Amino acid sequence: MPDLTAGPVRYEVHGDVAEIVLDRPPLNLYGAALQDGLVAAVARAAADRPRALLFRAEGDVFTAGVDVHGFDGQDAASYAENNGGGLALTQALEDLPLPTIAVVHGLCLTVGLELSLACDLLWAADDARFGLVERRVGISPGMGGTQRMAERAGTARAREFVMTGRLYGAEELREWGVVNRVVPRERLLEEARAVAADLAAGPTLAMAATKAVVRAQADEGTRGADARIAELTAHLIETEDARTAVAAFLENGPRADVAFRGR
Repeated sequence: MPDLTAGPVRYEVHGDVAEIVLDRPPLNLYGAALQDGLVAAVARAAADRPRALLFRAEGDVFTAGVDVHGFDGQDAASYAENNGGGLALTQALEDLPLPTIAVVHGLCLTVGLELSLACDLLWAADDARFGLVERRVGISPGMGGTQRMAERAGTARAREFVMTGRLYGAEELREWGVVNRVVPRERLLEEARAVAADLAAGPTLAMAATKAVVRAQADEGTRGADARIAELTAHLIETEDARTAVAAFLENGPRADVAFRGR
């Protein structure tokens, strides 16, 4: 089991919010050590169930992408096996039943973007630049970036993004619907932490249900999600959070202050 108290991947807990932190200077290049650390950190979050999660990085860049040395000598079978492990990591992060925020600065390439797209919200510094640049080495993204870009931005833009392999700024991707918020770099982490704390203080079981409904819509279309809405949300009315909030509303009106506990 990797040590998650030090690099290349740290798992930190700040109250009700956990943070998964990339820290492999100078470029946070993705290789076996980083993948092992990320797999362990996401598994830790799945077990610990913090109320919210930030995915961020130390250093001048979020990540310059995959360490290309790892491609040398691979054949199709080994490449598919490695990508399978990486895609499982993307899905595990995406499936966490709690609100997640990717907090991106500097360069965010290939795997770093693929994992950021697996988070519920993507916040970017005003200096952030994004790219799925696998075309430079003659391959195509293998950890889910193409399809998640299509999910957020549409198929035409996803094709452009991956086929050109160029870098896109944070503001352009905000206009595309890929990035949720663009913040000056010096304020990015502070503001993202404040939002994470606000989410963590909310009805996080309801937020998990929201994630499930959105996933159902993406996978099965609107009517498919309609067919599952009771399955995915009806249980919330029996939760401690809902009962407490309803009682507070009935007693004190819509401005009642409710202490949600995620139960």
